[in-house]
Amino acid sequence: MTNEDTQHPQDVRAFFGPRAAHWDARFPGDGPAYAAGVAALGLRPGERALDAGCGTGRALPALRAAVGARGLVLGADLTPEMLNAAVRAGRDASAFLLLADASRLPVGDAALDAVFAAGLISHVPDPADSLAEWARVVRPGGRLALFHPVGRAALAARKGRALTPDDLRAEPNLRPLLAGAGWELVRYADEDDRYLALAVRRG
Repeated sequence: MTNEDTQHPQDVRAFFGPRAAHWDARFPGDGPAYAAGVAALGLRPGERALDAGCGTGRALPALRAAVGARGLVLGADLTPEMLNAAVRAGRDASAFLLLADASRLPVGDAALDAVFAAGLISHVPDPADSLAEWARVVRPGGRLALFHPVGRAALAARKGRALTPDDLRAEPNLRPLLAGAGWELVRYADEDDRYLALAVRRG
């Protein structure tokens, strides 16, 4: 099983850094999809959530609304330009922003209730390692949402590619990958207008 999109951190920075200032303008209609993706986590007031690979922070206001004033929201990204764009958009008002590799988080064990990761699994060099790291920082019973505002087929078409059976985001491949990292896949949707894999941290 391979993931042909995976990239090393320096490649991620090189790709996203120059695009950060205009990233939101490229995808102006994604807001409702992000809100729906966050809603799938079922967050409650007072809970603690991380947006891993938060980019310009499009999910941060929805995460803050879900956990309320007593909750904690973190946004982690390894591209400074993306975090700067989040600040310019005022989304730092919704979260504490961390310049950090989402696969090596400066967060304690079982410190969080949920992780939201939009489009990230296709950019980490070792998906199993990243999933294990997110399991480390989430309490037993906590949730993980792997999300994208379009499904696999639509994303592949956007990139001029065909879907392949070894795509790690396909359910038959993703389910055992999650299980090996301490997660149980409980919901899977791969539709034209969204991709969502929701998992629960096993105790």
